[in-house]
Amino acid sequence: MDQHISHKAVFIFFIALFCLAIFLAGKLIAPFFAIILFGIVFTGIFRPVFKFLLKRISPVAASTLTCILIFFVIFIPVVFFVGILSKEAFNLYDMAKDAVFSDQLKNLLETTQVLERLNELLARAGIQKPVTWDVLISPISEMGKVVGFSLFEQARAVTSNIFALVLYFTLMMIVVFYMYIDGEKLIRYIYDLSPLPDEHDEKLFKQFMDMSGAVLIGNGLGGLIQGTAGGILFFFLGFNSPFLWGVIMGFLAFLPIVGIGVVMIPTSIILLLNARIEAGIFVLVFYVLISWGVEYLFKPKIVGDRVRMHPLVVFFSILGGLKAFGLLGIIYGPLIATLFLTLADIYFSSFQFMVEPQKVSKDK
Repeated sequence: MDQHISHKAVFIFFIALFCLAIFLAGKLIAPFFAIILFGIVFTGIFRPVFKFLLKRISPVAASTLTCILIFFVIFIPVVFFVGILSKEAFNLYDMAKDAVFSDQLKNLLETTQVLERLNELLARAGIQKPVTWDVLISPISEMGKVVGFSLFEQARAVTSNIFALVLYFTLMMIVVFYMYIDGEKLIRYIYDLSPLPDEHDEKLFKQFMDMSGAVLIGNGLGGLIQGTAGGILFFFLGFNSPFLWGVIMGFLAFLPIVGIGVVMIPTSIILLLNARIEAGIFVLVFYVLISWGVEYLFKPKIVGDRVRMHPLVVFFSILGGLKAFGLLGIIYGPLIATLFLTLADIYFSSFQFMVEPQKVSKDK
């Protein structure tokens, strides 16, 4: 009996010490969590290239060439993109804070009879205080200032500290390099360390890689297509800062349900109110076609049926991720939702009978 108690005490002490070690190790890698995560994700995305090269050259050479390809495909376009974004975002902020912008928008809208009809309806409903264009336009100007200044600050922070950007990208490339060479050993080590059965570990890892691929490849390319197409459309329509609006639409494309309609639908309405009937109808048709094509033709071809998550879950996971983690929440949010849903699925299939045996027997 005493020996059993002694073994139990030793085990409890070991678990406490092990948890402390895990906590301290987490503190060590916490500053580099995003780098490691992106390294693992890009490893999965470019693995077909690595496997193709591996048939012809050594693993080290194949990993090196794959990292060089990632540098040219990811790093150089990002630096170029952020530089243009910084200038365009400041122009939007400068325009939105200028009273001329509000006056131009108010003069445009005053040529319509929309507000008069709205005030007539409100008067019939018993609301005597009339609505003015100043009240309606002020939030638009404020939103333009906030969005423009926020994007400008983030872009400037990246471009002003190019050394940090190069350092973080180099660290990510180191992660990618060694993941290609020793990634399978690391995954097997994590499987052995985990108390879960291997099939559960494999399911978690597979869902993680599938969702990260869906976010970065499916949503990323989908956002790139919609943002680029929207920016080109705004350029031909003669709008200011078409590149910036393209970037905004590219990020909005990550959100299901609403997507680029947040920008396209008001744009169509403004064009219609400005008597540009053909342009307004064209923008609306363009929005429907590009959104439908990306969501129902492009993404299923790229991502397939590997990741099935309700659009409402994706919508709130991205919004919550943006609120909690900033821009990286676009990726973190769906991954956290995937982790929860996968663990919930494992619970229902393997552990629910231990917690709720009566409910499981009734379901059967």
